Amino acid sequence: MSRALLKSTSVVGVTTLASRVTGLLRDMALSQVFGAGVLMDAFLVAYKIPNFLRRLFAEGAFSQSFVPVISEYRIRRTPDEVRELVGGTAGTLGTVLLVVTIAGVIGAPLLILLFAPGFVQHGDKYDLAVEMLRWTFPYLFFVSLTALFSGVLNSHGRFAVPAFTQVIMNLVMIFFALVLAANSANPGLVLAIGVFVSGVLQVLFQLPAVAKLRLLAWPRWRPRAAGVRQIGRLMVPGILGSSMAQVSLLLDTIIASFLMSGSISWLYFADRLMEFPLGVFSIALATVILPGLSAQHAEASMDRFAGTLDWALRLTVLLAAPAAVGMLMFAGPLTATIFGYGRFGLRDIEMAAYALMAYSWGLLMFSLVKVLAPGYFARQDTRTPVRVGIIALAVTMTLNVCVVLPAKWLGFPVPHVLLATSTCVGAAVNAFLLWRGLRRTGVYRPSPGWAAFLWRVLLANLAMAALLAWLAGGLEGWTALGPLQRALRCGTGIAAAAALYFAVLFAAGMRYGHLRNRPI
Repeated sequence: MSRALLKSTSVVGVTTLASRVTGLLRDMALSQVFGAGVLMDAFLVAYKIPNFLRRLFAEGAFSQSFVPVISEYRIRRTPDEVRELVGGTAGTLGTVLLVVTIAGVIGAPLLILLFAPGFVQHGDKYDLAVEMLRWTFPYLFFVSLTALFSGVLNSHGRFAVPAFTQVIMNLVMIFFALVLAANSANPGLVLAIGVFVSGVLQVLFQLPAVAKLRLLAWPRWRPRAAGVRQIGRLMVPGILGSSMAQVSLLLDTIIASFLMSGSISWLYFADRLMEFPLGVFSIALATVILPGLSAQHAEASMDRFAGTLDWALRLTVLLAAPAAVGMLMFAGPLTATIFGYGRFGLRDIEMAAYALMAYSWGLLMFSLVKVLAPGYFARQDTRTPVRVGIIALAVTMTLNVCVVLPAKWLGFPVPHVLLATSTCVGAAVNAFLLWRGLRRTGVYRPSPGWAAFLWRVLLANLAMAALLAWLAGGLEGWTALGPLQRALRCGTGIAAAAALYFAVLFAAGMRYGHLRNRPI
């Protein structure tokens, strides 16, 4: 089964890779056209608020509650009952989110005041953010329906269409940024309208695939239906527990609104670079294993359940660790190559690179959280991740209040770096507590060979880090190059580092069989 999971992960990874590449192109367009100033800070806040709620309602608590339930229905119920579950969930969720959307549009001034209170000191930035939020907030409604249809498709082993859906938004935003906003008297508003349009198109893109499965039912208000109530019960505690990383990032935005102009943008662009490997592999892997774990739990196959988790954890460490080391050692070249053009100058490159270095080690922690959390959600346990998430959030916010804000007041030159660091510390706490919980309950039992596996990975990472440190050089040397030269030099460096990493692993005795030591 691990080969089938690896194949599914590869499919999701490839399609997600297309999404992440177009996402980077989108962010490149935004950085070059608008830089890291007032307009970009305001847009990012207006975009992050519905995007934050999307992670909670759509990709977070809802997906991780809906997939186990529909997987159980698919195994134990008739196709008609599955179709009724889809229609009842779509109608109930859609109605609730429609009300939330209307409230968000009306209450946009209060939301900006809540999530970016520092903007009040700059009236133009505050007014611009409010205007843009009224167009971006409805994105929550459309993308949540998209998540519903993605859950239906994923539960039936159809991973490609949901993974490719995000490409649509990226292409729309690239068009709006380069063609419409760049030539508009109000570019911020045009960008916000682009977010709205992309949400509509994402829903329409998935409808044919769901219809092909004969599961496209007319939405109905069914809050009392057994399946809908079961999803609701799982969602309520999971709203916090499933998306603590996003809560932390949004709280970072609140504090960053009090820092120098550009801080929100620097953190955003660094976070986007970190999200690239996180989305291509870790989120893809978590998406693939959740339906399988849910089915194994429904079938009471706990040995296979533990084996699937062990395989996923090994694969995560194998691939996320070198990505984290690469971002740490190659932060400057990556930032200069991808964002360092147009209005995104040398200072912006340096500040974003510092943030990326601070985020880098957290990539492994975020990846482990993504893989460990399905071990709870597949068993329909959303309460434990809530408790763990609240603890991690408390750690993050304590560091923010006790370290970041005092550092800003004392004149620390790069306080936004401390924001990124505190977020990563919270993710580490989250990952450790989730792992410990699975071990204590006996749900996860490590296979033999972990010590040797970790030593090989550590040795390969050290060799790769030394090579990247030598290849990176000074930042001025990168900014003196043209775009094509930067891309070739950066791509060659990454390829050489990857080749060395896997060569050292092979020389140290690493083989495919070391990824799994029990049948799953």
